[in-house]
Amino acid sequence: MTATIPSKPEDVESKGLKGGALGLTSSVVVGVASTAPAYSLAASLGFIVVGGTVVAGVKAPGIVLLAFIPMYLIAVAYQELNKAEPDCGTTFTWATRAFGPITGWMGGWGIIIADVIVMSNLAQIAGAYSFTFVGSFGLPGVAALATNTFATTIAGLIWIALMTWICYRGIEISARVQYVLLSFEVVILIFFAVFALVKVYSGNAEPYSLIPQWSWFNPFTLDFGKTIAPAMLTAIFIYWGWDTAVSVNEETKDPGKTPGRAAVISTLLLLGTYAVVTVAAVAFAGVGDKGIGLANPANSGDVFSAIGPTLFGGGIVGTILMALLGFSILTSASASTQTTILPTARTSLSMAAYKAIPEQFARIHPKFLTPTWSTIGMGIISAVFYLIFTFISPSLLLALIGSIGLMIAFYYGLTGFACVWYYRKTLFRSFRNAIMRGLFPLAGGLMLTFVFVYGLINFSAPDWLVDANGKNVTIFGIGAEAVVGVGGLLIGAVLMLIWWWRRPAYFRGQTLPRRSDDLVLAVEGVVPTFGLPDSGVMPTLIAPDLSNLPPGQTALNAETLEPVEQPSDLPPEDPNLPRRDGT
Repeated sequence: MTATIPSKPEDVESKGLKGGALGLTSSVVVGVASTAPAYSLAASLGFIVVGGTVVAGVKAPGIVLLAFIPMYLIAVAYQELNKAEPDCGTTFTWATRAFGPITGWMGGWGIIIADVIVMSNLAQIAGAYSFTFVGSFGLPGVAALATNTFATTIAGLIWIALMTWICYRGIEISARVQYVLLSFEVVILIFFAVFALVKVYSGNAEPYSLIPQWSWFNPFTLDFGKTIAPAMLTAIFIYWGWDTAVSVNEETKDPGKTPGRAAVISTLLLLGTYAVVTVAAVAFAGVGDKGIGLANPANSGDVFSAIGPTLFGGGIVGTILMALLGFSILTSASASTQTTILPTARTSLSMAAYKAIPEQFARIHPKFLTPTWSTIGMGIISAVFYLIFTFISPSLLLALIGSIGLMIAFYYGLTGFACVWYYRKTLFRSFRNAIMRGLFPLAGGLMLTFVFVYGLINFSAPDWLVDANGKNVTIFGIGAEAVVGVGGLLIGAVLMLIWWWRRPAYFRGQTLPRRSDDLVLAVEGVVPTFGLPDSGVMPTLIAPDLSNLPPGQTALNAETLEPVEQPSDLPPEDPNLPRRDGT
């Protein structure tokens, strides 16, 4: 019940996105596709099994389950904050409301830089698997191009351009493409898991195969510092992306409810998929460090390609199944390339609408109703970063997953804390509020804060990451993952200071002021709602001391819709915001 009243809401025009274009199913599809399940498992499962200095081994499914916990807790925070303010800026908007413009700006930048950097990794995978898939049809010369840096870079740039164009053409065509790509990907993953488990339980697997045990889901028998924490850093990455379902909230049919529900449903679906596939892979391949064993460093980059030939066998059928498995990873990476553009373009759109970045990024295509500058800009910047990383060293692409993990922990954790602080005055009005708006988001934020600190310390070690030749992957003698992660955030801090100097309105709280759950004016026949400054339907916000309450009118608590009779004290003034006397 904050006293802050938006100043000059007419300064922020309607964003103009196509409202009502997505339903719950479409939102869930976008959320799940954004995580790239097939690619994420192929590239991460080996690292989860290896863990840290002591392997996680058969406990890998337990690590995957444990990593789900903070993801679910933060998904709840997204759901609760989205109820109050369904803005496509998500963390940027909510953190600004809760903590002020500096924290909000850095939260928005965390989303942007994480998405831009992961695009380099996704483009590289999509480019390589394009040649792998085509080459699987009896064209070994084409398949060999999958290891050619120049060829994969060109193919990766083509994928970025193609997915940028699809996102530019409209949210509905983007969703339809995701239906096709995700459906194929999930079907192949489930087929892989069922095929492997049938072989294991029927006794037709390999001598080193294992019968699944319930104990595999208990990771707490492992050493936390040496195994659980390092494996968690990788496992968290495989869940990342479900928040795309919330970033398209202004384009859903029920923006206050549908996106939050889609986020929670997405995390649950991912948990089920990952648990089944992880158990199947561990059971069939085992956790040895030889052959197709998941602890074999040679398999870490793509465990499915290592397991596939042994699982499916030779002959025409085996060749076809391997081609389909490779195609599932290709569709996974390409789908995630597309859905990575969506949240970044909408975050920058929201930031521009509130004048936190150049206003050109708020432009909307008059026909397609999609962000123009934001979408195309995302594609161009991603291509530039991809070329830079590839030019420095293709091995540097290995550093991206860890560095992105730091950024994920940063802005997801910030969202958890923002939820607690935003609802701080009403947390204990009900048991549900205390759990869903207090305990869960706080626990998720604290867990991810620990992951960030732990990851930063370990990623800084020069020998944390080595390339295929056994050489340390470093920048200025420091672990590349730490440098890329922290460096990306520092670039944002510099850009923020430059923009603050040029256009200070946002940083003075004039376009997006701080607030928590507010009082609104009760108007007969009208249901009070939270409006956005750009929505065209702004409610009258009433100060907690009722100083601006019109005579004869009643103030309602926007959360409970109960009448408020007694005024409360105003909160302390924020020195960064204009004084109440206008100075």
